Amino acid sequence: MAESNINIVVTTDENKVPSRIVWTAEDGNVDNREAKAMALSMWDDKDGAAMRMDLWTKEMSVEEMQHFVCQTMMTLADTFEKATSDKPHAQAIRGFTEELAHRLGVLKDD
Repeated sequence: MAESNINIVVTTDENKVPSRIVWTAEDGNVDNREAKAMALSMWDDKDGAAMRMDLWTKEMSVEEMQHFVCQTMMTLADTFEKATSDKPHAQAIRGFTEELAHRLGVLKDD
């Protein structure tokens, strides 16, 4: 059996607001890569509930957050389809996300 570690170091200011997020994943050849935001979700089958940790630094702009949320939602649609083989509902997530991205200006109308 093998183990893999992902390390996340969050530096905060005096008000406990993240000022720096750095992560390392040796198996993924990632070493001390800086990020402005992160969204981590875990499923607790004991309680049947999702646990989340969403952090972003003071430097993260509203525009960057809009892009981050839309990209995250699109990747969740891919994960949902891969895990469940439920293409119609994955497409529904993608359709909603595309509409939201247009509304936010993340995707420009042609």
